[in-house]
Amino acid sequence: MSTGTLLAIIIPIVVVIALAAVAVSLLMRRRHLRERFGPEYERTVEGSDSRLSAERELRERERRHDSLDIKELPPVSRDRYTREWTSVQEEFVDRPEDAVHDADRLVTSLMHERGYPTEGFEQQMKDLSVEHSSTLEHYRAAHEVEALSTRKRATTEQLRGAMVHYRALFDELLSDGGGRAQHARS
Repeated sequence: MSTGTLLAIIIPIVVVIALAAVAVSLLMRRRHLRERFGPEYERTVEGSDSRLSAERELRERERRHDSLDIKELPPVSRDRYTREWTSVQEEFVDRPEDAVHDADRLVTSLMHERGYPTEGFEQQMKDLSVEHSSTLEHYRAAHEVEALSTRKRATTEQLRGAMVHYRALFDELLSDGGGRAQHARS
């Protein structure tokens, strides 16, 4: 066989193999993002111009999260937060709106002590989505009721639901201890 014939056979084979490798790499990255972000993956895709731009945003969230100093809470802080949560729950009986506001404040304080920036709700959601995607819907729901409560438009049942939703994120932030984030960096 001549060199030209060999090149005519080899070059298309190399191109096909390279394209297959790129396709497999993209599929693996997509699967990683779907597994890591759970329902937040689809939510981000739906709110974006394209799947590629949504995936770019999710990778950017991962990069930002990796740069954060997420840390484990010392036992004394965990105990303090547990006591404060109990106090907030007890407050709900007589002052449900105040309790919901205090639950929001307590969750934000816990996030801050763990090392999450707390500069705004949307950024909090993005930062939490990397390691706590399973509780984001709880946090969104609680935040919506808290906003209604600020305008005196939340029912007692909505306020009760907000407490349950805040508790889901609170428990995860309190018990996680940063283990997943630290393992990812190791």
